[in-house]
Amino acid sequence: MLSPNEEMIKQQIDAVFSAQKNQSLKLRNSTSLLRISLLKKMLEWIKLNQEDIRRAVHADFKKPYPEIDVSEIYVVTNEINHAIKHLEGWMKPKKVPTPITMLGSSSSIQYEPKGTSLIIAPWNYPFNLALGPLVSAIAAGCTAIIKPSELTPHTSALIRRLVEETFDKSVVAVFEGEVNVSQLLLSKPFDHIFFTGSPAVGKIIMKAASEHLSSITLELGGKSPAIVDSDANLSDAAEKIVYGKFLNCGQTCIAPDYVLVHESIKDNFLNQLKEKTEQMYNPGKKGIEQSKDYARIVNSKHLDRIKNLLADAELKGARTFYGGLINDSEKFIEPTIITGLTEDMDIIQEEIFGPILPVLGYADMEEAITYINLKPKPLALYVFSNDNNTIKRVFKETSSGGAVANDCAIHFLQNDLPFGGINNSGIGKSHGYYGFLAFSNEKAIMKQRVGMTATKPLYPPYGFAGKKIIEGLLKWF
Repeated sequence: MLSPNEEMIKQQIDAVFSAQKNQSLKLRNSTSLLRISLLKKMLEWIKLNQEDIRRAVHADFKKPYPEIDVSEIYVVTNEINHAIKHLEGWMKPKKVPTPITMLGSSSSIQYEPKGTSLIIAPWNYPFNLALGPLVSAIAAGCTAIIKPSELTPHTSALIRRLVEETFDKSVVAVFEGEVNVSQLLLSKPFDHIFFTGSPAVGKIIMKAASEHLSSITLELGGKSPAIVDSDANLSDAAEKIVYGKFLNCGQTCIAPDYVLVHESIKDNFLNQLKEKTEQMYNPGKKGIEQSKDYARIVNSKHLDRIKNLLADAELKGARTFYGGLINDSEKFIEPTIITGLTEDMDIIQEEIFGPILPVLGYADMEEAITYINLKPKPLALYVFSNDNNTIKRVFKETSSGGAVANDCAIHFLQNDLPFGGINNSGIGKSHGYYGFLAFSNEKAIMKQRVGMTATKPLYPPYGFAGKKIIEGLLKWF
């Protein structure tokens, strides 16, 4: 039974959903000009309110302003500009070849909006991962309800303000709140659900979507590995891994979760990791806790979860090579590098999602590839090597949502590439054209001339001639 407050929220959701259902029928036939005008309004709001965005995200977990500018604001504005530039072309029906057996007909793919959509956003990149999917929904001609994370209340309130000042609620609306609000939203028969979060919650979303057979995009996570081969440039590899790992205090779904480094260079590589971490976050030697360029853990619950992973590893024999300082009141965990790891440690089995970097050695590439393939398929994979054959081998012999050679996380910024996971790390793709497709139905269209059809000889009754034609089809086509 719903509480009075939940009943009120349910009524609000029902009203907005009904309005969006009706509006989606109108948006179905909207032109690229109308959709682009909506995107431009959104872009203009972001440009006029950049300082408010910075303050909101920083208030939630002290993310540095430069990180906010790049990983929250720029990513969204870049996505909008990309959609504005290409949307007219994306919307055009795509002609496809018609086989000779269907002579006289023509074939094409028509992109129609799926309709009403639900976007459930996470807390780790609260602005980016709420509004990035919204760009795709608008580009595809869908209405959208956004459920931002309750763990980042300042950003959540700002997103609500953006939406209310930019869109009519029959086109885009925001519902804030706890898990019960998500449950109320998931009870509605949305045409598409876009969720970003953990595999565990992704399974709950998938189960809820199955009640209405709603299509879904799941952007999940997992343990994304980085391989450092014996011929890699250690300084370059360490610098890029440190940035990719400790950006946003390690709370990034495509951060390298652990490193596999060739045994022959392991000690040198560890020293490089330490040096690069100091250069980025402790240049004045006053301690990383004093750095304004380093974010914090989002809340005490997640702080305790990461502390428990580290404590379990240390209890079972892991060694802290660098870092380890924790300040509970500040929700601060120093960038930490650990070695001496074994498979029975929780930190090896679970996604870390924090600033702890396990470093493991391997004897040869076969061992590294086998190690990765024995685990669930990750969202991202990174390999550092100067040997193109090694890079090709890793890409070919492993499976991941995305893969990058000699860098970390940069594929997220490439709007012409599909972004997403595989199996445990996600279902479906997003960004650019692939985000447009996620919110679109690719409708098969065939046109035949009146009085003509290549299938007429196949109509019953099946006489001698008809049977010969069918035999010919099986033989020659």
